[in-house]
Amino acid sequence: MDYKEIIPYIYAENELESSILKKAVEYERNGADALFVYNYSKTESEREEFLLTVKKVVKQIEIPVLIGYQIERLEDIKKALYTGAKQVVIPYVGLSELSLIEEGSKRFGTDKLIIEFDASPENIKKELKDGTVVIKLKELGAFAILLKHVFLSEIVLEKIAKEPLPIYIRDSLLRNDITTLLTTKNVAGVATNYYEKKDILKIKRVLKDSGVSVNVFESKIPFSEFKKDDAGLVPVIVQDYKTSQVLMLAYMNEEAYNKTIETGRMTYYSRSRETLWIKGETSGHYQFIRSLSIDCDADTILAKVLQIGSACHTGHKSCFYRELVKKEYEETNPFEVFNKVYDVILERKKHPKEGSYTNYLFTKGMDKILKKCGEEATEIIIAAKNPKTEELNYEISDFLYHLMVLMVEKGLDWEDIVQELAHRR
Repeated sequence: MDYKEIIPYIYAENELESSILKKAVEYERNGADALFVYNYSKTESEREEFLLTVKKVVKQIEIPVLIGYQIERLEDIKKALYTGAKQVVIPYVGLSELSLIEEGSKRFGTDKLIIEFDASPENIKKELKDGTVVIKLKELGAFAILLKHVFLSEIVLEKIAKEPLPIYIRDSLLRNDITTLLTTKNVAGVATNYYEKKDILKIKRVLKDSGVSVNVFESKIPFSEFKKDDAGLVPVIVQDYKTSQVLMLAYMNEEAYNKTIETGRMTYYSRSRETLWIKGETSGHYQFIRSLSIDCDADTILAKVLQIGSACHTGHKSCFYRELVKKEYEETNPFEVFNKVYDVILERKKHPKEGSYTNYLFTKGMDKILKKCGEEATEIIIAAKNPKTEELNYEISDFLYHLMVLMVEKGLDWEDIVQELAHRR
């Protein structure tokens, strides 16, 4: 189903990086669908600093990030997307060659480039006076149009509705009403700074009640159909959505369940205090919903969450930290294995250990690490010619180890790689 998006924007010029990161996290936790961060500076040092900031933003949040960046050559599009941003917003007025849109879409895909236009009365009669510009951009591979300084009138509304590409509107919402903007035909979303420090999920529920299709949490099965205990409660098993680590067990009644769905933050019923409690309300260790499932008997909820800080009141990540019985076993969760090996290599980098082969590679430097990566890649090719797979298994493992040494040396981790693969998926 297509949803109308609310996309907060952050104008990054003259904004401290720490402030940008803080705002980005707050917007995501308050229910934003995506984030638009832009800085159209032409100063090289400012441009490079901005790209580094956007990389940090992408690592901090999980909603899609749109980056507004001045494009002068194909390399600029590549740099912008290599931050991990989902899409690049390009000002039409500063675009030197329309061929850059075609080159960029062919290289990175037709869902990557959004073209920004100034839609104020004096400009809408220029670049957007007829539909030929947008038609041409669509032919070249542009994904959508972003309009700023929109003065709504019947003529403008008709024009937006007829454009051959989806329209996003950047607006401070001091003059225009978001309901009017989002219900305008062909408008896919609104980028605004109006909702800073506001509950965007709550705003989206008001919009939904007004008939606007927006992305909010909705339960496919009502709580009334769950099997409850004599007190009307259902147990909730809570897992970290990334690692699947079990964090805690709690209980919900119908009010707590509905509050969780409404706010996106895990809310439980305290049996000892006989009242609702929002996890993290006093400690700041909130749990944000990623998914809720019900078991086959409809008597237990499984919640996968983004855990801020610790789940346990003792300060432990999980409430299940006291071991009772254990049989030794090999960890086989691929992501866990990769992370643990990576962490060992990172530890060697930070705290060298005498006689360590890993430290030998770091001491010899980049050329030696690259040489080993090349050698191991060649060994994979040779092993692949062998009909048996045992040697190939060994060589791939050897290559991955050296690859992780390279990743540590260059400041990359598995989160970076997974995010990039997720974008491509």
